[in-house]
Amino acid sequence: MAGIYIHIPFCKQKCYYCDFYSLPGYKHKSKYIDALCKEIDMRKGFFNEQSVDTIYFGGGTPSMLYIEDINRILTTVKRTFNVSDNAEITFEANPEDMGYDFIPELLNIGVNRLSIGIQSFFDDDLLFMNRKHSSDDAVRCVERAASAGFNNISIDLIYGIQGLDIGKWEQNINRALSLPVQHISAYHLTIEPRTVFSHYLKRGIINVTEEEDSLEQFSLLIEKTEEAGFRQYETSNFAKEGFISRHNSSYWKQIPYLGFGPSAHSYSGSERMWNVRSVDEYIESVNKGTIPYTGENITPDMAYNEYVITSLRTMWGIDMNYIKQNFGDNRYTFLVNESSKFIDSRQLAIDNNKLVLTKKGQFIADNIMSDLMII
Repeated sequence: MAGIYIHIPFCKQKCYYCDFYSLPGYKHKSKYIDALCKEIDMRKGFFNEQSVDTIYFGGGTPSMLYIEDINRILTTVKRTFNVSDNAEITFEANPEDMGYDFIPELLNIGVNRLSIGIQSFFDDDLLFMNRKHSSDDAVRCVERAASAGFNNISIDLIYGIQGLDIGKWEQNINRALSLPVQHISAYHLTIEPRTVFSHYLKRGIINVTEEEDSLEQFSLLIEKTEEAGFRQYETSNFAKEGFISRHNSSYWKQIPYLGFGPSAHSYSGSERMWNVRSVDEYIESVNKGTIPYTGENITPDMAYNEYVITSLRTMWGIDMNYIKQNFGDNRYTFLVNESSKFIDSRQLAIDNNKLVLTKKGQFIADNIMSDLMII
């Protein structure tokens, strides 16, 4: 069981909050697709015939590609790796790219899950974030995808942005829940270095949302999605029964994955790797027969910390038996001791020997994780 991530580093314009590696326009697109397919061929033995159960096109903006490009990449992956017949194949898309012909063409080449970057159903918020689509574009895109036959549709929303009060946020949630979607990813705005918003914050053009307002919006999100039959299976992810993202879950369950393209990350179980963050360097290196990546061996403490961080964010929690069996008595004892204060304060709970966040604990999840990590 393994996963594949394919990075498409092209965007029509850069969102003001985004720090993922991407470039505006289509520069070197043809050369890039060639190099990407070469890298896929060069990585043939990575999984040792292990089956690939998920493929994820992310970016950047994968929906900027032509259907022929996408099909070529998928065909190369399926020729090179042992892809399961029922593999989950996710494609990230922006609403403005999803025309009437493009959506059914995606279905025809094997894409069976859409992840649509909506972020907000208010045009003023979209303008503030430098999104290219409108609210009407977003609604039409989801409805068009469902009509074409997609029955596994995820949408992204952002809260905690300037000007988003609780009333507007509730309208955003209600609009999302009124659409034929099976999965919602909702993220609090994080102002990352090297982004436009980071520059704006330093100059005093924008402000950081008050913590009290953020918690109110997060609480409403949990309440409304639960009422609508969505399960919060990870801090920022909500799914109807049977529609949990298999690909994202592989990251949280320490399942090996392989990333293709500049800035893409890979994980073998004992080593973590990341490709160079440059399209030009990536193309040049791959064409010379070398994959341009840096790697590091994962120490036992690193492995423990990663398991704690990723598992605690999910509904499955931290398996205490797994900790003891895989990380030893000392780390198990450390976890028991450090978690006791959060159990006493009802921010953590023990359920079937699994350590899980309570609703109260979700609001300070980062602080809890920090205390449970080995420094």
